[in-house]
Amino acid sequence: MSLTIEIRVDPTGKVQVQAQGFTGSTCRHATAGLIQALGLPLQEQLQPEYYQPSSTSQNTPMTHQSHAPFPEH
Repeated sequence: MSLTIEIRVDPTGKVQVQAQGFTGSTCRHATAGLIQALGLPLQEQLQPEYYQPSSTSQNTPMTHQSHAPFPEH
């Protein structure tokens, strides 16, 4: 099972970061740098796989969302 991090930005500027194939807190470690770089207020939706031991791999996403527009640089 491959590990995937997907970033989506919709037309309104809402950002989603989805970590797929991770279990336990490994999804947080894998996405921490991306989420910090986005610099947005985020809401976390933990999937059931988050509560499983990290030694197994599943393909259900953990999603971080922002309802704020993407910041201007």
